[in-house]
Amino acid sequence: MVALTQLNQVNPNPGRLTIETVEIASQTTAIRCLDWDRERFDIEFGLRNGTTYNSFLIQGDKVALVDTSHRKFEQLYLEIITGLIDINQVDYLIISHTEPDHSGLVKDMLQLAPDITVVGAKVAIKFLEDMVHQPFKSMLVKSGERLDLGNGHELEFISAPNLHWPDTIFTYDHKTSILYTCDVFGMHYCDDHTYDENFSAIEEDFAYYYDCLMGPNARSVLAALKRIEKLEIGTIATGHGPLLKYSLSEWIGRYQNWSLEQAKTETLVALFYVEDYGYSESLVRAIASGSAKTGVAVELVALNDTEPQEIRELVAQAAGLVIAMPPQSSAVAQAALNTILAAAHNKQAIGLLESGGGEDEPVYPLRNKFQELGLIAAFPPILVKEIPTKVIEQLCDEAGTDLGQWLNRDRTIKQIKSLNSEIEKSLGRISTGLYIITAKKGDVQSAMLASWVTQASLNPLGVAIAVAKDRAIESLMHVGDRFVLNVLEEGRYQGLMKHFLKRFAPGADRFAGVKTYPAATNESPILAEALAYMECEITSRMDCGDHWVIYSTVQTGRVAEVNALTAVHHRKVGNHY
Repeated sequence: MVALTQLNQVNPNPGRLTIETVEIASQTTAIRCLDWDRERFDIEFGLRNGTTYNSFLIQGDKVALVDTSHRKFEQLYLEIITGLIDINQVDYLIISHTEPDHSGLVKDMLQLAPDITVVGAKVAIKFLEDMVHQPFKSMLVKSGERLDLGNGHELEFISAPNLHWPDTIFTYDHKTSILYTCDVFGMHYCDDHTYDENFSAIEEDFAYYYDCLMGPNARSVLAALKRIEKLEIGTIATGHGPLLKYSLSEWIGRYQNWSLEQAKTETLVALFYVEDYGYSESLVRAIASGSAKTGVAVELVALNDTEPQEIRELVAQAAGLVIAMPPQSSAVAQAALNTILAAAHNKQAIGLLESGGGEDEPVYPLRNKFQELGLIAAFPPILVKEIPTKVIEQLCDEAGTDLGQWLNRDRTIKQIKSLNSEIEKSLGRISTGLYIITAKKGDVQSAMLASWVTQASLNPLGVAIAVAKDRAIESLMHVGDRFVLNVLEEGRYQGLMKHFLKRFAPGADRFAGVKTYPAATNESPILAEALAYMECEITSRMDCGDHWVIYSTVQTGRVAEVNALTAVHHRKVGNHY
């Protein structure tokens, strides 16, 4: 084992950073980047025991590197890799998924060895193209495909989407019986033990990690477990924390049990598409993203790669169905479509969209068939006649949100009508102002009526805004995005409030009939009737249950009427707006 001492340079997240390398199997080396003092992982959860970022080197006749590391380890990691092997001898860089803590040094690797072939799922390669901004060799792999490195190291790839990114794949080495799983089965835990020999010390962190990252995708966990159940696994090489080999059956069993329990209580949306046909997959993922904001579970299903029985079971379990039109020439996809029709029932919601592949199944006759069965259309059919733009993607996202909100309608009504406790009554007495948030990114723009707004800092000048996770504007409110905070005026807000409170169809222009002009710094719409406005840039987001609290610095602003007052919003209860 080689251990390096503390990195003596300024880095974006100071603390003890060390690296250890250890041979974990024949011609297989684990490169474990230990981040001893990290206290928070993104916005998702606080850390008690630091974390690790694990990478793996497999040296057969050809050489493969599985994942890289976080950018904070750049110097240490590259020194270790170049000490282990001539970097130009690495043939393949396998990307389990593209989250920056695992792919943060991909660009560095490509600059050092431009002939490396990057291996990953189709969506992972697309993400990387947008991240590294340079051409590179790539190999797209699907579940079941293999890559022979020679000397017995035959790698098999297993698709594991939504765990917890859409591009996740597992890699199984048939020679060493090691399954490389990236985030899955991982934990944020940092110590000198390479393996899981101290079960009791890490089981709480294992469960906490599952709850935060894997629990919300319980059905995807179950699907991934099914794909690996026939593999003879000797070691699970995770992307975070110790590698697992001493209690494998217990770890896997806990994932299975937790996920089964979670899946029982979920409202499920099943989204069907045809892989590599038109824009089917990317548009369905946009709808899935919108639905997931509302708290429903989503399951993406490739019609041309799923057994009829599995399709039938998913349709029977689902509360909502989304279908991207398959090609009329595909007998397999047509058979799957008939299976969906046979299993659908009148308590479900349905959403249909064209795939833009050139020979789509006609959308309206299929819609009529589902309506005859009694299914409710959650959104109008989405028609795709050209290469999808960001506007179409936003339309799909909003359609998915509408679907999720429809499925949650009973729960929402029950919450509003529930008997209010004293704490809810007292919370509701917190008075707030009335504002319109407007945002624009490229050709996509949106707006929302807001009342949970407060000044949050003096230096720099900053505001905090609570945004419900299922708001359409949420996708335009990430770190680095810009927006305008329009302040409504007492006695003059009713028209704007009525306009922005109404329910908009997916993709509808929220500013039709409203006089606006573009902000100087970000082109977001400024409302001409606003009492005042502030142009803001988002610097952080905090997860607060069903809302994000978004902190932004104020770049500039103006008051239209100095003597006018801000409109005030009064509630009586705190369990709904």
